[in-house]
Amino acid sequence: MKNINKIAFLFLIIVIGSHYIAFGQQDAQYTQYMYNTLSVNPAYAGSREVLSIAALHRSQWVGRDGAPNTQTLNIHGPTSNKVGLGLSIVNDEIGNNTNQNTYFDAAFSYSIKTSETHKLSFGIKAGGHLLNIDFNNLRNYNASTSTVTSTELYKKFVPNFGAGIYYHSNNFYAGLSVPNFMKTEHFDSSSGSDNNIVSVDEMTWYLISGYVFNMSSSLKFKPAFLLKATPGAPLQADVSANFLLNDRFTMGAAYRWDAAISALFGFQITKQLMLGLAYDSEISELGGTKFNNGSFEIFLRYEFLKNTKIDLTPRFF
Repeated sequence: MKNINKIAFLFLIIVIGSHYIAFGQQDAQYTQYMYNTLSVNPAYAGSREVLSIAALHRSQWVGRDGAPNTQTLNIHGPTSNKVGLGLSIVNDEIGNNTNQNTYFDAAFSYSIKTSETHKLSFGIKAGGHLLNIDFNNLRNYNASTSTVTSTELYKKFVPNFGAGIYYHSNNFYAGLSVPNFMKTEHFDSSSGSDNNIVSVDEMTWYLISGYVFNMSSSLKFKPAFLLKATPGAPLQADVSANFLLNDRFTMGAAYRWDAAISALFGFQITKQLMLGLAYDSEISELGGTKFNNGSFEIFLRYEFLKNTKIDLTPRFF
């Protein structure tokens, strides 16, 4: 079974390297995606076998006024050996609250054992997306802009649903998901002109996978990747490699295709509490001193361990 997992993981890596698809990023992005799986795949709910609470903050392009920042909150856990439930909240803000996207989703997963150590989970999620655009804030960037009225404030809530599958053991995982199936147009396009559409939320596909290699009794190595595809935009591919020392310290690096290189650090403070940090340095034309000081993430996870779980080593994903 271990050889099958290794072959599957290597095959997925080859797929990334040998295919180009004209898709790309629309949802919020994360460097520490391996710890933020519930935000994109509802089948992950309950997979850690304990009640888990995780929060993440990302400041994109630090030093740039009006740059994006993102906060996520994920709560999930098992209700039985087969069923998991979760709640995911994502807030994505751009332009000093000019554009604010907030997602609320409830997740349900159902797992079946494919062997003594492997599970296949199916997940669905339902919730909604609130888009809030405040054109009054544009006056901060153009003093000559006339005062806008309340009609220039745009708010819209759209219900949505998604689904995913997640296969994992203690040292391997792979998942495929679509967080939001429904395509949404913001602003009225009834006049027949696309100029009245501010944004269109397209369906996005996520493919994730990772494998943990036991290098020694005190050292583990985990390569992982995330593939993100949205119709009509370039492919986003993230590849990372992390080392776990003594089941406590995590150090690694990541690469986002044609966009950024990243440094990652994690510290298992206690068996219940984990801290994660990540820093991205842009390698695109937007990077370096020309545009920003990079991007920064901080991640915290607390888990309510059962007595039977106290002596288990921390999961690497």
